[in-house]
Amino acid sequence: MAHLRIAYGAATPICPRYDRDMTAEPSAAARPDPARGIRLPREERRTQLMAAAREVFVECGYHAAAMDDIADRASVSKPVLYQHFPSKLDLYLALLEEGIETLINSVHHARESTHDNKKRVHATMTAYFAFVAEPAGASRLVFESDLTREPAVAEKVLQVDQACSQMVSAVIVEDTGLSSAQAELLASGLLGLAEAAARRWLRDCVESPDTSISLEEAADLVGSLAWRGIRSFPLSHPPSA
Repeated sequence: MAHLRIAYGAATPICPRYDRDMTAEPSAAARPDPARGIRLPREERRTQLMAAAREVFVECGYHAAAMDDIADRASVSKPVLYQHFPSKLDLYLALLEEGIETLINSVHHARESTHDNKKRVHATMTAYFAFVAEPAGASRLVFESDLTREPAVAEKVLQVDQACSQMVSAVIVEDTGLSSAQAELLASGLLGLAEAAARRWLRDCVESPDTSISLEEAADLVGSLAWRGIRSFPLSHPPSA
């Protein structure tokens, strides 16, 4: 997982085309064809290009990445890359949309997996930790983008915030009887906790060999903290529950 160590919040890394570990095994989706000129079905080629682009964006950030890097990683020509994605921004937005859809679907599944709100909170935390732990690094594009001043990117990041907050706030209203506005504020706080804790866990407990906390244990710890906060509000659960 060495390619996940570069954080977008740091100084923009230099990402020359060939300044990478040439011995590293590429991902299955991004692995080049045995023959560069082989024509793939359009959707299969698009999937391959997106996998290669995700690796480059995660390693380098948006600004330092170049379409040359992505075409080289996918072992295709630039014209082939531009046939599928007219610009680097279009490619980045496609990846961002894919990551956002994954997270929203995971949170939705967490909410629908049980009618027990305590278990829902824990499942939501697990969804965030699993999303951050995904080796492809899609969470870096969603949570750590170096392109948030681009209106199209900012709109998509806001989209995932609103969608997940609305799902969680509905559970909070059901469990506490708080107003929608109050519940949405608490939902934003809970999801901010989930994101920050998951990213810290990835850095300290996955990428560092000195500390070891499993995904399940980490999500359970943070889920317990979140539930203790929610159950302190009135209605369905007394403090001892």
